[in-house]
Amino acid sequence: MATRGARAPAIQQAFVLHHYDWSESSLILDLFTREQGRIAVVAKGAKRPYSQLRAVLLPFQRIQVSLSKPVKAVQGVGDAPAPEVVTLRGAEWAGGATMPAGAALFSGYYLNELLLKLLARQDPHTALFDAYAATLPQLHANEDAQSQAALRAFELRLLLEIGLLPDLSLATLTQQPLDLERPYMLTAEAGVLPLQGEAASFSGQALVQLQAALLHGSMAALQQACAAVLPALRTTLRGLLHYHLGHKPLRTRQVMLDLQKLLD
Repeated sequence: MATRGARAPAIQQAFVLHHYDWSESSLILDLFTREQGRIAVVAKGAKRPYSQLRAVLLPFQRIQVSLSKPVKAVQGVGDAPAPEVVTLRGAEWAGGATMPAGAALFSGYYLNELLLKLLARQDPHTALFDAYAATLPQLHANEDAQSQAALRAFELRLLLEIGLLPDLSLATLTQQPLDLERPYMLTAEAGVLPLQGEAASFSGQALVQLQAALLHGSMAALQQACAAVLPALRTTLRGLLHYHLGHKPLRTRQVMLDLQKLLD
């Protein structure tokens, strides 16, 4: 957890996760920064037609921001407490991919919602920031296998970073190495267990490979490991995320399901 009162870097890399109106001319932004994690920022005048910030403060675009003093009183949204907010002094586009389209756009908003609901404020995760930046270009408009592997890899990295993923190379209850040929399952309550019932199944070798890719740190390696077990991994991670989100359901997932029903 970041130390309160620590001096923030003058210029930070960031992505816009979400924004809402603060006044007739200003916005409150939820930023995911590399140095400070998730922070709330007020962008004064950003809604004005002539503001240079309008073309910069877009989701899925890497930006560089400079921040100044906290704003003491900011109205919260609904029943949510008002966040500690700092003032945006400036922002510039820092390069990167263009705005995603089609299924990739929904997938991008899905990643943003995961970060908003699972990350604490002022809690830096530089590896997760880099993973997010590496995942966005892998999301395709037709939601192909590569996109699915990229999403599963990010979900695993997120769960690991926030301390909600057990060591996948060990049986959780006994802390013994897995039998590479034996089938296992991954549960939110008890971690890695020998397969029981109709649960999604992983070989011990597949789980060991996933753990090795997580430790390696390369998103490309992790995506490759995920691609080998996509159906089981999708079902399992959906259950893990649902468990840890608790009473905070994912709106983007429901929107995607509703849209698929309309198209079918």
